[in-house]
Amino acid sequence: MLAVIAVGGNALITDPDRISIESEIEAVQVICAEIADMIEAGWDVIIGHGNGPQIGFNLRRSELASHEIFEIPLDVCGTFTQGSIGYYIQQSLQNIFHKRGINKHVVTVITQVEIDEDDPAFANPTKPIGMFMTAEEAQRIEAKGWQVIEDAGRGWRRVVASPTPQHIVELPVIKQLLDDGVVVIAIGGGGIPVVRNEDGMLRGVRNLRKSVVDKDLAAALLANQINADLLLISTGVEQVAINFNQPDQVNLAKLTVNEAKQFIAEGHFAPGSMLPKIQASLNYLEDDGVTARDKKVIITDQDSIGQALAGETGTIIMKDRD
Repeated sequence: MLAVIAVGGNALITDPDRISIESEIEAVQVICAEIADMIEAGWDVIIGHGNGPQIGFNLRRSELASHEIFEIPLDVCGTFTQGSIGYYIQQSLQNIFHKRGINKHVVTVITQVEIDEDDPAFANPTKPIGMFMTAEEAQRIEAKGWQVIEDAGRGWRRVVASPTPQHIVELPVIKQLLDDGVVVIAIGGGGIPVVRNEDGMLRGVRNLRKSVVDKDLAAALLANQINADLLLISTGVEQVAINFNQPDQVNLAKLTVNEAKQFIAEGHFAPGSMLPKIQASLNYLEDDGVTARDKKVIITDQDSIGQALAGETGTIIMKDRD
């Protein structure tokens, strides 16, 4: 059985009052223990991860140091997070494998994802990145040319475009590593958004085209292209809910494609938050080119992966209830 696991960048921030490298590594270790359990149970896995908060941290560091050294563009900040978070995951898994006597290698692949430079998403940025800000802080950032939004009642954040992933540049390498039994960490932060020129050369997307690729949409694309049996999305909540954060909130243990579409139409899922996770699930489940039997999506938090795989919690999304 083959699974693509998408770990949320916010899932690495377990305590907003204690954000540090050490706290992120601790969160990664919890997730990696759950992933190691999957591998011991017979799963092959590819691990992707988000970088929304972390890419913003790198941007802010760059801005604060700009009086002494050049600033770092958004796409390069994305490569920093692919390397750093990939390192946390890679080393944590290697240590767990050593303790448990699991004979597997782990590698991080810095991944580029092709997008369309004319994607309509550039006209309507929806993807929050970086730290939460007060309204006053958001006004200062906006004056520097960034767009900001209020994010699901949690504060203000920068917002950038989230173009649709078209092609994973390193897909052949990922497939080869998977065939060789390697645990692969890839499409970090959804992959670095790049475009291919008419001469076939690749270049990063930056400047006026500020963007990040949604990691869940990229994970769904990868899951389809490697014929995965499971798309597992780890996020900050144990179950998907409708009427989220309202007195009449309802958590969902199971959800069909048609039910998900209905809830999207009714506006239950926030753009830049749960909506892309549900849309990624639909992209994966409705791809007729995937031949994996009984494929499904599980959405849950990092502490509940094992229980969700056992059907005890989380939200399972499937084509239909049969």
